[in-house]
Amino acid sequence: MENNSINELHEKLKSEKGIYTDFKNDMTYGEYLRLDQILSGQQLLSDHHDEMLFIIIHQVSELWMKLILHEMKSAIIAIQQNKMQPAFKMLSRVSKIQTQIIQAWDVLSTMTPSEYLEFRHKLGKASGFQSYQYRLIEFALGFKSKHILKIYEKDQELSKILEEAYKAPSIYDVSIQALAREGLAINKDLLNRDFSITYGGDESVAAAWKEVYLNVDKYWDLYQLGEKLVDIEDWLQQWRFRHMKTVERIIGFKIGTGGSSGVNYLKKVLDHRFFPELWDLRTSL
Repeated sequence: MENNSINELHEKLKSEKGIYTDFKNDMTYGEYLRLDQILSGQQLLSDHHDEMLFIIIHQVSELWMKLILHEMKSAIIAIQQNKMQPAFKMLSRVSKIQTQIIQAWDVLSTMTPSEYLEFRHKLGKASGFQSYQYRLIEFALGFKSKHILKIYEKDQELSKILEEAYKAPSIYDVSIQALAREGLAINKDLLNRDFSITYGGDESVAAAWKEVYLNVDKYWDLYQLGEKLVDIEDWLQQWRFRHMKTVERIIGFKIGTGGSSGVNYLKKVLDHRFFPELWDLRTSL
């Protein structure tokens, strides 16, 4: 019975007369995606089976982060240009991408402490703490850390990119500007502030967001923007939590390979809020 099904499938494939098989002069799927480069990028430093898992999980996460940055940068520009609907689409996509990165921790957590110990020493001082794309995401969300930039001085071009992102307005900065454009009373000092300083909250912003949430029909676009931002922070904090628990599960409270306090550091960053007024208004409404 099974052989008959297989034969039927083969016959159906043969009947697909339009399928291209001659690629001597045409680009293939693998060439378009540069799969030769991507699939040759897993250079193991040990002979342990699970190092492949460790490398691929982190590489895939970096690819997803590249897409997050692609969407976030465009969303910031769109908000500045008052093109809210395209920005909403981009921010919704960011939230969906975040769910994929969160699920990656579930795969990595299948590796046991004993298995990781077999190749951890091969990493030297390399650590996910040094992920420059993650830093760019933090900068885009408004968390600016000057001392972090020193990590990237080895690469002048990369250092320049990070320095520019460090000084640029975050997505919350441009959202506050959007509140002001709609006639809501915003502290003028916030509109052209030093964007390299992490935003810490302002009463005028709190009052403006409260006005938006109490008058949803009047400020529908701003209301949607607020909820998109909450979605992103919610998912990011879930990512951070899963990261922390996965690290604790695999290495406990050991110092990270990059010199951080490991789990203790990851627990501290869980307390940071990117968009404080959007969370506080849940209580004040």
